[in-house]
This record gives sequence, C-alpha cells and structure tokens, in this order.
Amino acid sequence: MKAAQLTGIRKLEILDVPDPTINNNDDVLIRMNSVGICGSDVHYYVHGAIGNRIVEYPFTIGHEGAGTIEAVGTAVANLKVGDRIAIDPAITCGKCDQCLAGRENTCRNLSFAGCPDESPGILSEYIVLPERCCLPISDDTTLDQAVFSEPLSIGVYAVKNSIALEGKDMIIQGAGPIGLSVLMAAKEHNPNLIAITDRIIPRLDIASDAGADWVGNIDDINVIEEFAKVAPRGADVVFECCGQHDALDDALELLKPGGKLVIVGIPEGNRISLDLNTFRHKELTVYCVRRQNKCVEKALELMAKDPGSIDRFVTHRFSLSEAKKGFDLVDSYEDGVVKAMINL
Repeated sequence: MKAAQLTGIRKLEILDVPDPTINNNDDVLIRMNSVGICGSDVHYYVHGAIGNRIVEYPFTIGHEGAGTIEAVGTAVANLKVGDRIAIDPAITCGKCDQCLAGRENTCRNLSFAGCPDESPGILSEYIVLPERCCLPISDDTTLDQAVFSEPLSIGVYAVKNSIALEGKDMIIQGAGPIGLSVLMAAKEHNPNLIAITDRIIPRLDIASDAGADWVGNIDDINVIEEFAKVAPRGADVVFECCGQHDALDDALELLKPGGKLVIVGIPEGNRISLDLNTFRHKELTVYCVRRQNKCVEKALELMAKDPGSIDRFVTHRFSLSEAKKGFDLVDSYEDGVVKAMINL
C-alpha cells in the first residue's frame, strides 16, 4: 500500500509500505478516506521534532482521519465492515494511574498516532487501530467533516477546562483550526463576548461567519487598545491557539485581574517566558492543554447539530500524491488556508 512518509526535513514522499494486519482480537482494519493536515504534523515536517519527540526517518505522518471499516477482529462488538468512522488517535492503556484517574490524555503508556516513539501515523491507504479508537458517524456526516472531530475535540476539552463561560468575556488568539474549534465549542456555553485575532483576513472572515462577536487583525490594529473598547475590564479568559510568544505577552495584558490563560498552541521552542510582574499583580492562572481527554464523541455530538457548519473550515483538498504540496501550503499559511485535507 501507499503511505506518506517523512524522509527528512521538509521531505515528504509517497512510498510503498507493508499492508497492516489485524493482530489483536479488538483490532479493526480501516481504509482511510480523509486525513487532515494538523499544525503538529507540520512541526514534524519542518523541524523534525516537537520537544523530545524526534522523528526517525522514514516515518508515516498524520493523526486526524476518517475512514471505512474493511475487516474486524473476533472480539469487535460494535463495529462492522462498511461502517464509516472518525478516529481518536490516542491509544491508551487503561491501567496506569493516569488512566484510572480519568486522565487518559496523560496516560503513562500512551501511543498516539503520528507521534514519534509512539505510533505510526494514519496518512496511508490502510491502518489498523483498536475498536475503541473508532467512532461511528451519522449518515448526515461526511468523512471530511468527521476528520474535523479531532481538532474540535481539543477545542471542546480546552473550553471544558477553562472557566464557566456563561456571561464572560473571552478572546481567542489564532483563527486556525484549533482557534475555530475553541470558538465553536465556546458558543455552547453562552459567553457574553467571543473575540478572536489573527493576521490572515480570510480566517477572520470565517471566524465572523462562525459566530465571533469581534475579530481583530493583529497586523492592522493595537489589539490590546481595541479589545479594551469592547471589554473595558479585560478578558476573563484568553485561549492562546497560535503557538506564538508575542501572543502570550499580549494575553497577560488582555486578561483582567484573576483571569485565566489557557495555552492550547504548540510553540516552536521548548521554553517560554512570562512577565512575572504582570502575572503576579493580576494574580493570573495559566493552564496548559494536552490534546484532549475523551472528547471526540462530544465533538461529534456538537457537529451533529449542524454538520454543514464544519464545511467552511475545510478550505483546501489534495490527493495523496499531492500531500507535500498540502504540507507546504499549511506551513506557509498561504491562500487563506484553514484546514487542508488529504483525500485518499
């Protein structure tokens, strides 16, 4: 079968690899239909690592996906051949202290698809996963929409672990797939104000269409001054979804005393710095989001209310043979790209 494999820095090749096989009774064989290009995938493509996760080449990339069941193991009870499914890329052990405490996203033995030293990615014609990683989708949900359940689940988790949003003022830094996912999840909790910033105008247009109350182009305005006009007391919570250090600096100024900074984005480096004077005087709280924890199903439920609302986020589509072109597009932020999809 064919798979998209990283073979060096900024090198992505479509190579022949062995067909996967069902080895465990609870495994399922999946024919992949759609795979999204995530910002973390691009980190591995451009830098060859995220933190201490270093790519050993060649390596199959990708973790956002949807497909069709081709075969099932003897113990599979809730899936059958032909079912269309969304994928939860986190394979957890269910036995460690973290899993038993309900923190499966920090499982001691986590094997995450497309993460070096853990599990190969899913940007290939066929993959095998445990049944528990496969969530059936409704007839009204397309496979491209189902792919977006993975980033949306991160938005759901980030909102869940922020504050009670009803009646509160919030701002999202970055209108990419994760920022828009936070926006979509936050709307369910009736905040007073949802603001969002970016430097890509088409992304801000999409954010407005998706329900943002206020959008700001960071290249054209002083965000701190302009946001103060709509939220004079400051934000109750800032969701940092762009992985940029300047955004963290702005976040401390945007927050009101007692506010909360939720870091969702992945920066290029392993260290950040915060103005401790502002941080201490405002008595701020910072919370780092680690992917998502059992929120893919909740994301699918949210999508089911209006599946078509996801379509605006998928701005570009590529074939498997064009995968490198898609990665280069996402890396360069060109052509107003939000979510680029590989359709196999």
